[in-house]
Amino acid sequence: MIKDGKILLGKAGDLEISLIPSQMNRHGLIAGASGTGKTVTLKVIAESLSELGVPTFIADIKGDLSGMIRPGDMEGIKGRLDSMGIEDFDVRSYPVHFFDVYQNYGHPVRAKVQDMSVLLLSRIMDLTEAQEGVLNIIFRVAKDMELDIIDLKDLQAMTAYVGEHSKEYTTTYGNVSKQSVGAIQRKLLQLETDGGDKFFGMPSLNIDDWMTTEGGMGMMNMLECEELFQHPLLYSAFLLWMLDELYNRLPEVGDAEKPKMVFFFDEAHLLFDDAPKRLVDKIEQTIKLIRSKGVGVFFCTQSPSDISPEVLAQLSNRIQHSLRAYTPAEIKTVKMAADSFRQNPDLDTVETITNMKTGTALVSVLDEEGAPTIVQKTKILPPKSSMSIAPEETVMRYIENDSIYGKYEKAFDPESAYEEMENIYRQEEAEKEAAEEEKRQAKLREQQERAEAREQAKREKEKAEWGNRLAKKAKSKLENEALNIGIRSARKFLKGLLK
Repeated sequence: MIKDGKILLGKAGDLEISLIPSQMNRHGLIAGASGTGKTVTLKVIAESLSELGVPTFIADIKGDLSGMIRPGDMEGIKGRLDSMGIEDFDVRSYPVHFFDVYQNYGHPVRAKVQDMSVLLLSRIMDLTEAQEGVLNIIFRVAKDMELDIIDLKDLQAMTAYVGEHSKEYTTTYGNVSKQSVGAIQRKLLQLETDGGDKFFGMPSLNIDDWMTTEGGMGMMNMLECEELFQHPLLYSAFLLWMLDELYNRLPEVGDAEKPKMVFFFDEAHLLFDDAPKRLVDKIEQTIKLIRSKGVGVFFCTQSPSDISPEVLAQLSNRIQHSLRAYTPAEIKTVKMAADSFRQNPDLDTVETITNMKTGTALVSVLDEEGAPTIVQKTKILPPKSSMSIAPEETVMRYIENDSIYGKYEKAFDPESAYEEMENIYRQEEAEKEAAEEEKRQAKLREQQERAEAREQAKREKEKAEWGNRLAKKAKSKLENEALNIGIRSARKFLKGLLK
């Protein structure tokens, strides 16, 4: 509910507790045990943002937010409104784009692999520095070969290709170890098993379709996550890609009068449970930087301890519903949650957290100057839209009548690395065969040249031997002739003596 340009969240007695739109890019936390009213609080904030013309993104983990497309039941909430002294409250529906990575209950959501940075992919897959270096080489080789990496099979094909040519690429790009290539292939297989083959592809999501209004109302972009949240690797990949895409595309705006967009990550602990440190570091970095682009992020979870301390420190608007405290660990969590608020001298925060009714929360938000207000026990307003889950057929009909219906429904697979790889292998095989044929022909030429050389040598030898025989004959003839001449001369001489 909007009042005096602020988001009226609820009341602490007669005191109105409101969120300041200009401070919502400082992010927020909605925490509390199951059944304490977190979803109601999320709906109230998201509805008010829509009324301000601010688009939102909502990860619907439990599938209970589809009622946004239908007006609420005024009779059902009248008693609560009267108890809070709220007037001029009207029920209504809100514009929603439904999305689903698995393409069952919403518009498909896709992204091109090459649109993700190597750093982001590496952190999602928890690669070591050496493996990240090899992944970077894989993308560089694809770029140099002018090959697009659109979907997972493209990246798998390029990874296998670089692994097969590791020796030649090591001398050009750097060390490409078989072990790193194998590790990347295993991670890609895991990502594919989680449904990455559906998420990565074309047509890719145009983030501008989320930054829209309809009839002056901010569009609610609702992601069906009942199946997706069971695959934390893909869930993290999608959310981080989305925030990274927004950060890279939006201009710096600082603290504007209202945010450009606000994200609500329900069951936020899924982002951090067993998450590698490099992934948590990336989430922390993104949360820190994206507020300068006018984007707010609200994490919804059971306990503040579900979120890493580094990220928790960035969440300035805090709404804490009731927590249970039966074990020493739970008692410690309650105390930590209580200590995170700016204390109210008239309120025992630790005691209050464990005794609040459903729909009541401890609230501390930023004021107009950016300072946290003292914590107040606040009765949260009811939402204007229906709290019931919309029937599946109603949702499907709504999707088919949506303004973007048909834009993402039909996938297409352009010629990219996977498709080109067959031609590349065929060309390499042809080049290999040509090289082997050239080698064979060279060997034949060498053999022929040797045979000709041997024949020439033989002829030269025979010629030399014939010459020798002729020379011997000539010599013998000369010797015989000389002998004959000598004999004739001797006879003639003797004949002259005898006269």
